[in-house]
Amino acid sequence: MQKEDLIRLLPDSVANQIAAGEVIQRPASVVKELVENSIDAGATAVEVIVKDAGRTLIQIVDNGIGMSPTDARMAFERHATSKISKADDLFTLSTMGFRGEALPSIAAVATVDLRTMRHGDEIGTRLLLAQSKFEDQYPEACVPGTNIMVKNLFSFIPARRRFLKKDNVELGHIIAEFERLALVNPGVDFKLINNDLTVHQLRGSTLRGRITDLFGPSIGDQLWDIKAETPIVNISGFITPPALARKRGAKQFFFVNGRNMKHPFFHKLVLQAYDKMISFDCQPSYFINLTIDPSKIDVNIHPQKHEIKFSEEQAVGQILSAALRASLGRENTIIFDVEDAPDIPVFAPVSNAPAPVSATNTSYNPFEQSAIRRTETKGWEQMFSPSNPMEGVKSRLNQLKSPKMPEEVPVLSQSEYDLGNASKLMPAPGAVCLNSKYIIAPSVHGLLVIDRYRAHLTIIFNRLLSEAESGKTPACQALCFPEIVELTVAQHVQLEDIAPRLLDFGFDLSYLGTTSWAVNGLPALGMELPPKQLLLDLLDEYASTGTLPDDSLIRRVALSVARATAIKAGERMNQAQIDRLLSDLFSLPDFGLTPDGRKLISLIPLQDIERLLL
Repeated sequence: MQKEDLIRLLPDSVANQIAAGEVIQRPASVVKELVENSIDAGATAVEVIVKDAGRTLIQIVDNGIGMSPTDARMAFERHATSKISKADDLFTLSTMGFRGEALPSIAAVATVDLRTMRHGDEIGTRLLLAQSKFEDQYPEACVPGTNIMVKNLFSFIPARRRFLKKDNVELGHIIAEFERLALVNPGVDFKLINNDLTVHQLRGSTLRGRITDLFGPSIGDQLWDIKAETPIVNISGFITPPALARKRGAKQFFFVNGRNMKHPFFHKLVLQAYDKMISFDCQPSYFINLTIDPSKIDVNIHPQKHEIKFSEEQAVGQILSAALRASLGRENTIIFDVEDAPDIPVFAPVSNAPAPVSATNTSYNPFEQSAIRRTETKGWEQMFSPSNPMEGVKSRLNQLKSPKMPEEVPVLSQSEYDLGNASKLMPAPGAVCLNSKYIIAPSVHGLLVIDRYRAHLTIIFNRLLSEAESGKTPACQALCFPEIVELTVAQHVQLEDIAPRLLDFGFDLSYLGTTSWAVNGLPALGMELPPKQLLLDLLDEYASTGTLPDDSLIRRVALSVARATAIKAGERMNQAQIDRLLSDLFSLPDFGLTPDGRKLISLIPLQDIERLLL
């Protein structure tokens, strides 16, 4: 019979490590928590210093109010905070922190060295902790404010340390967190240093100025204001024109009462406001700040405080949607694209043309079913007239309906079509291009509808991948005049990491200093694209995935180049180009899906076509 009690109280060190698992996930989490403490302390200047992407050192220096020796010691006790004193304070929060978990969680997974002094005091205090254990505290001369150093993060927990990514990936997360904090506090001076290299140095500014300082004038100079003032919520900030929408790398930020927020519902409303203005696979950039009564939101629902609940979410959403549409309607100019407009024939009257039926037959009723059928038949015949490029499809359809078609060919339905029998769907001659976007190709099973862009992307990807795996460097075509590209600091860090692999793919790049690069040459396949845009697309693609092993990076770069160089909707193709594309596509071992898993071929079965022609 068991006599010992089973439930026991965990030691503080273990409890702090458990809490740290939720609050401190990586070096960027430490930066977030400590900088938010600095902002809560009234700092007007914050300096972030990291070494080895935060593994070795994370140091935050601010000019805030500082702490007394007693407050400095109490700050590392669990649930010790100056932000709230009773439960009701949770619904009137005006500070970033309030739980009292950040500092003890950090001390549980790292060594902490704190120096702090209040303004007006003659001497400050220094505090040393390691693995949640207090080691020493003594007076020390220091400047007013707080200087906290977090050393050897996760050194006491090797399992957690092994989960950290490579330095450039962790640095990317730190830069992203730094940017979010800098955006939500535009009036504060910020500085970020990594391994003695200044990554960002920002002076206090307006939100527009801060956006420009962080992301460059390409975004900052083209911002559209969004504004709404109501009894429920005040909305301010900026959105970008539809022309700046990007497939990846869009800058999207929501702020609520000076706090960063992620909100899927509000994000969906932004996308709906841009509906019909941008491509379905593109995203706009936005920087939207909501100011609302703190009692109408709840920020205490997630350890990292990124998620916020609204008591009047639908009403706030309606106001946001109206403000977005007002801004887009005020700023947007509709431009009609005539490049792909259908050719309208010049009116040429024919003297012997028959008079309309209604002119010779007074009893003619255009709404009779027989008249409608005659009109539809005439329109169908006119669609497949010899002068129409779809004549090949009509003739092929007639062949498919012909009783001479071999009886042994099985009928294949759409549900039965998959990669396993895709090899049986080889197209027959007579393929045509529809709307400069799709290729319609006849097959013994029906009609193949092929997404032209996805097909070309797949062909280019496989060709690049084959060349890379064989060790063959794709041809590089030198530019007549090198193009200078000004990058953000984050993009510069990313490009430094992948530049050697880009050289293997036929790029010719040179570093000019600070964050400037020159594009001297491009892969021959990408010569028709703007060099700057191609490079930025590659960096956005890389930023969305982080560091990858060499083989995966090869695939990623090959896919990025293929996406940028594949033929776009609206570009013309002649018959020889269509035939060549189909020949290259169906010669691939797997041609049913794109490299990123999207379907590129669809079959309209023969029986469906027959039903349409009844």
